Amino acid sequence: MDFFSVLTMIGGLALFLYGMKIMGDALSKLAGGKLEQVLERMTNNPLKAVLLGAGVTAIIQSSSATTVMVVGFVNSGIMKLSQAVGVIMGANIGTTVTSWILSLSGIESSNFFVKLLKPSSFSPVLAFVGIILIMFVKNDRKKDIGTILIGFAVLMFGMETMSGAVKPLANVPEFTSLFTAFENPILGMLVGAGLTAIIQSSSASVGILQAMCVTGSVTVGAAFPVIMGQNIGTCITALLSGLGASKNARRASLVHLYFNLIGTILFMTVFYSVNYFIHFDFLEGNANAAIIAVIHTSFNVLATVILLPLAKLLEKLAYLTIPYSEDEEKDTDLKVLDERFLERPSFAIAQCKNAACDMAQIVRGMMGLTIKNIDAYSEEICQKVIDLEDEVDQKEDEMSSYLTKLSAKELSEEDSQRIGLYAKCIVDFERISDYLKGIAYELRKMHKNNEHFSPEAYQELWVILLATDEILERTVSCFIHDEMETAVKIDPLSDVIRSLRDDIRRNHNQRLAQGSCSVELGMSLTDILNSFGRIAGHCSNIAEEEIATETDLHALHQYARSMKEGNESYRDLLAMFQEKYSIHSMVSV
Repeated sequence: MDFFSVLTMIGGLALFLYGMKIMGDALSKLAGGKLEQVLERMTNNPLKAVLLGAGVTAIIQSSSATTVMVVGFVNSGIMKLSQAVGVIMGANIGTTVTSWILSLSGIESSNFFVKLLKPSSFSPVLAFVGIILIMFVKNDRKKDIGTILIGFAVLMFGMETMSGAVKPLANVPEFTSLFTAFENPILGMLVGAGLTAIIQSSSASVGILQAMCVTGSVTVGAAFPVIMGQNIGTCITALLSGLGASKNARRASLVHLYFNLIGTILFMTVFYSVNYFIHFDFLEGNANAAIIAVIHTSFNVLATVILLPLAKLLEKLAYLTIPYSEDEEKDTDLKVLDERFLERPSFAIAQCKNAACDMAQIVRGMMGLTIKNIDAYSEEICQKVIDLEDEVDQKEDEMSSYLTKLSAKELSEEDSQRIGLYAKCIVDFERISDYLKGIAYELRKMHKNNEHFSPEAYQELWVILLATDEILERTVSCFIHDEMETAVKIDPLSDVIRSLRDDIRRNHNQRLAQGSCSVELGMSLTDILNSFGRIAGHCSNIAEEEIATETDLHALHQYARSMKEGNESYRDLLAMFQEKYSIHSMVSV
């Protein structure tokens, strides 16, 4: 094997790893975060956890990716450690699908239809279809399908290139003796673990071993311990992911390690003990891609069957390694926006929606407290509103930073629009919380000065207060549930609130001229009215952004303008809200 053959082998390895990566990423992107959301809603049924873990991993072609997601779920408090155990075991089974796909390259037959089953026969067709979808089709989902096809073709081409480059090594005595040394169980296991830890993918390292089999120098006895080690080496990704995470998340990564470590020790101990008394002749035979796939699958399935009933033991081992401490109970600030989710943008966007909905609900709660405080002032309620505003500020800062990182990822047009929507809406919700906090300060000042609104001013204030409560309720509902029917009612109600604000100001000026209201109270009333008007404006912004995202009107206020310009439906809604929130019958000058 000369220098240029080595270069060919390295190039084949690079294509193989790259093909595996882009195929896995495209599969995840096509799933749109739905696979991760399935895992998120995991039940306490261990068997279901295993099946879902295996299914998700088989689809995204990466047990490391699944395990890292699980670590993120546990870190965020979305998933319990007990639920994570089954998913991790299932992920190890799911990753064996790759080895079976790669084993198709070993098909040898002169039959035309059998030869069609070889990846080298059909992958060029897939590559051609894939490039057509990528270059000439505008639909994002079809482009993702094209990327999957291209990724698979590149992966198989890399596999074939590697196999062709290493084939001459069959005549190199040094190479043959190297694999003979791997028959030492400990050495073979260490080599497999080391290789997998470096490339952080058991599927890829198993594929490399399958490619080496074409030399005819790899015996089953040499391949067996290497495969066992590969299952241990794949744990490095989860362990690295656990660094800096919560204690429970680190325990989840340790469960992955203990599962593979204990499974490997049990499997090898039993296998080599039986081999000591009953020598397995097949160990001296040459390994091929199919045999590698059989060993890889057998280990993961049997390890799961044996260790699933002992899941509690794996949990206890994790707790023994990282003992429970009282400060864990105090750490209630669980991160829904975990950095690990950024590698799966579609799911990360879904998590951003959850976080934004939490923020919206807090703001909605602040409005409810404000109503109580206007009805009967309470210092406790006032302070609660102020504290909640600080919480909303913190969430807005965290979400803005997370969305910025997420926007740097490769995203579909739809995902980019959702990020833009959340980035704008969280600013509007944060500004609404600011105005509610400002109202709380005004009420506190009035209480300290023992000032009270006149009965007329109070009645008028109550009308605009109820209207503002309704518009915020509708806004939160349309944002959380993506309700278009609710969204279109917000802009006319916003116009009614601003009209109410102006009417109440005029009535106040008349009372001020008659001396029935003080200047100080007038300033407080004006500030509160302005806050309600601005809250209505921000609610209108959120509704318009929500509508614009669901339609092809992507400019802010473009939809609102089209609604107001001679639209009968808008006029009907405006009239309905004007009648519902009328102060004319209560005006007393």
